[in-house]
Amino acid sequence: MNEPTRQFHAIANAVLAELLAADPVAATWLGDHSHDSELPDLTDSAVGSRTARIDDHLTALDAVDDVELDVADFVDLEILRSALTKAAFDETELREQAWNPMAWNPGTSLHLLLSRDFAPLTDRLTSAVGRLSEIPRFLADARETLQEMPQIHVETAIAQFAGARALIEGQLSPLLAENGMRGDPVATAITAIDDFTAWLGEQLPVSRKNPRLGERLYSAVLWHRLDDGTTPSSLLEDAHANLDLVSEQIREVACEYLGDSGRDVVERALAQVASDFPVTNDTVLSLVEAANDRSREFTIAHDLVWVPDIDVRVSEMPEIHRGVAVAYCDAPGPLETAPVPTFVAVSPTPADWSPERIDSFYREYNGVQLHDLTIHEAFPGHVLQLAHARALKAASFVRKFGMSGVFVEGWAVYAEQLMINRGYTPADDPRSALAIRLQQLKMQLRMTINAILDVGVHAGEMTEDEGFALMRDRGFQEEGEAVGKWRRALLTSGQLPTYFVGYKAVTDIANDLRVLHSDWSDRQVHDLMLSQGSPAPRHLRTLLGI
Repeated sequence: MNEPTRQFHAIANAVLAELLAADPVAATWLGDHSHDSELPDLTDSAVGSRTARIDDHLTALDAVDDVELDVADFVDLEILRSALTKAAFDETELREQAWNPMAWNPGTSLHLLLSRDFAPLTDRLTSAVGRLSEIPRFLADARETLQEMPQIHVETAIAQFAGARALIEGQLSPLLAENGMRGDPVATAITAIDDFTAWLGEQLPVSRKNPRLGERLYSAVLWHRLDDGTTPSSLLEDAHANLDLVSEQIREVACEYLGDSGRDVVERALAQVASDFPVTNDTVLSLVEAANDRSREFTIAHDLVWVPDIDVRVSEMPEIHRGVAVAYCDAPGPLETAPVPTFVAVSPTPADWSPERIDSFYREYNGVQLHDLTIHEAFPGHVLQLAHARALKAASFVRKFGMSGVFVEGWAVYAEQLMINRGYTPADDPRSALAIRLQQLKMQLRMTINAILDVGVHAGEMTEDEGFALMRDRGFQEEGEAVGKWRRALLTSGQLPTYFVGYKAVTDIANDLRVLHSDWSDRQVHDLMLSQGSPAPRHLRTLLGI
């Protein structure tokens, strides 16, 4: 090991230790449990101290002679640089801690300790007690730090804090009692949450901050979230071109599915699929289980990619997470060392939904759509790709810490198209092949529209009516899906485009590998693509030498 390499490794170890300590909740999610009993310090003074340390670390990285590093360490240095600059940007320029009360919800920090058996229950409960004890201080800091807030964020935070309260009272408190642990922190935490929720209610009438970031700030968000230099204008241009392309493709398939080309053929074809493949709250779990088994068997039978031995469990989604999507992948974090399972969480609808809203939800997530969604979330999508990443013995701490959501989501969308192109069907009949092609193309439309929405909301002046028209008329989305997505576009920034940008990047890498290695099988191409963990696509290109 040469001196620049030793220098870089020492810097990396120090930086990662500080970044994990600065965000204990993210550390728990990633699988590092050194700070499981802590909540972050988001006060201005703490942010100032961390920013000064980040500047020092960036100066130290700049002093490393990266020409002397091997390719893997060079990529790790760039990943670390990106992580540091993103952390500084998030805390000092985006500053969500000063205007987004959702950033102060302690519910996730507790849920992460209860949802997976990475340690004995008593150890995890001890950590939960530590976090419960921190909640009064944490929420006092929130009141001091939060300034003008958007109304939609306050409304959403109030609902989310109710979910955190229910988790503490209904799940955590009984577990503490059953294991002989004192419940004093429960009462003080609940009181602090009730007081903070009441304070948010008082702020609601005067919460007038615009939730739209504006082009300057949003451009910087894209830079840090996508890590590839995409600009709002280039993203919008690419997305509109793809929207037109996929719109033509879905119309062609709809005509073939119905056997006619009349008016509203796509709407009628999708309605027919929903009618032919109904889903209810009583059947959704078993349908996803069947889709999980079928997609896994197809992936193996067609030798699309190496399928490691993965403990996958299809489970019912907690009530607090329901009503957004019908399923999601809950995989162990990339730093997790305990032998814990991967969950595919499946959502019956929330208990308070009307019959009409339930029907709309399951028209959107019909029996064929469940197969496409399961491909995305399970095989060969998230479950498989993240298992590949965890199985890499040679992957560095930096690589695991710096996993790219763009690559992770891009691979899963690419996996949907791959499976349909290779002949996957929900059932053994030709008509179901057309049905799932329709649904996969509808998901392509949704993915593309997500990017357009994000740019239009935060870097443009898209109105709610324009957003709804785009989702309903061009994306063929159910009303409930469109309502939820518009709220998500206002509540978040930079995440919705990761699917589209990632899909394009991952598809381009696969195509380039097939050109370079024209005699390679699907498995050879895909195993190579998954051999480096979950780096940003630009870093994957460097690691693969393409």
